[in-house]
Amino acid sequence: MAERTLTDQRPGVEIESDAAAEPSPRRSSGAGRSRLAVRKTYKLYVAGAFPRSESGRYDPALAPGGEVLANVCRASRKDVRDAVVAARAAQPGWAARTAYNRGQILYRMAELLEGRAAQLEQELESMGSAAPEASVEVAAAVDRLVYYAGWCDKVQQVFSSVNPVASSHFVFSMLEPMGVVAILAPEESPLLGLVSVVAPVIAGGNTCVALASCSRPLAAVTLAEVMHASDLPGGVVNVLTGRRDELRETMASHMDVDAILVCAGEGGEIDDAAGIERQAVHNLKRLRVERRIEWLDATAENPYAILDFQETKTTWHPVGF
Repeated sequence: MAERTLTDQRPGVEIESDAAAEPSPRRSSGAGRSRLAVRKTYKLYVAGAFPRSESGRYDPALAPGGEVLANVCRASRKDVRDAVVAARAAQPGWAARTAYNRGQILYRMAELLEGRAAQLEQELESMGSAAPEASVEVAAAVDRLVYYAGWCDKVQQVFSSVNPVASSHFVFSMLEPMGVVAILAPEESPLLGLVSVVAPVIAGGNTCVALASCSRPLAAVTLAEVMHASDLPGGVVNVLTGRRDELRETMASHMDVDAILVCAGEGGEIDDAAGIERQAVHNLKRLRVERRIEWLDATAENPYAILDFQETKTTWHPVGF
């Protein structure tokens, strides 16, 4: 694109601009005059705030036809480290909340998500989804939050146990959250896929750092805005936007991350699967590979997704004491 020269109102002063981004599309004002639309910058969500990337980089979010829709922050490795620090700081307090309260918060997120359904549908459509598909995906994302909200105070009852032993002891096995979970979210399902992997992780008392879809990131940042407006404490969910090939190694190798969930692409394959496995082994991270493709299917929601990031703690207590 050719360079533009902007003339200052002061006589004799000219300012040369960079030949950078395309101009924002023109919109009609209430008085019938055309004006440049304000193009949104979608930022990161870390520690309950919306910072820009520390690197100052961003990528344009493109419509299927090549039109620039918005600017999206491109997270760096330093942003990943900051997000892990925030997740670690928030994890003890989040795990200490009652399961019933965690369920209330997830349900509140569903309420707010439904209130912004029109915006989310528009964002999904702008990035390539057909209108009926976008509507179905948003509705399914709301329902999935409600589903996991209901499981928050039931998973311990269903999956814990009193174990029979030969000695005179009570032996209890109970679930405890693992800690901080790194998530490489699905590329092909930018909203429903992200909700489907984040909700069970936090329902069980973990905190997470999620890398949203690189090719279709807009709905993920709007989801972060919904979380921010709910009662979810800052740092419980941290949402990054950026390039998977730049950040996956940092997420897999970070020594303060306890587990990593990797979602495969549309073909069911994982980029650099062997490299992720090698990096994860350094601190014995639990590695979960999710090859599910159809996120609308009923099998995409089940309580075992909560168990994937739980540790079983067994306690022995003498009978009669």
